[in-house]
Amino acid sequence: MEIVKSVLIFILAGLCEIGGGYLVWLSVKEDKPMWYGIIGGVILVAYGLVATLQSSNFAKVYATYGGFFIVLSLLWAFVFDKYVPTKYDVIGALIALLGVCIIYYSPRS
Repeated sequence: MEIVKSVLIFILAGLCEIGGGYLVWLSVKEDKPMWYGIIGGVILVAYGLVATLQSSNFAKVYATYGGFFIVLSLLWAFVFDKYVPTKYDVIGALIALLGVCIIYYSPRS
């Protein structure tokens, strides 16, 4: 159950960081209203708080989050920007996710 909880926290953190960053991006690069950027900034602060819900140390949490971020970024781009990942995008993302899961979830002696 701890693994499921931590995976859900990684996903929530990713949605906050990518969603918040996306709103800032839209505000600055796509001429959306400034309030997009402000809301994005608030969501980015929430991302920082969500990450602290993990039970491990900063180094492991942020290293592992990187792999989740890669996968979630590609999914976000697919849904919101109609970006179609290449097979190399998918393979690379899965390798990254596997690697960080080994780092985070491997037994410690």
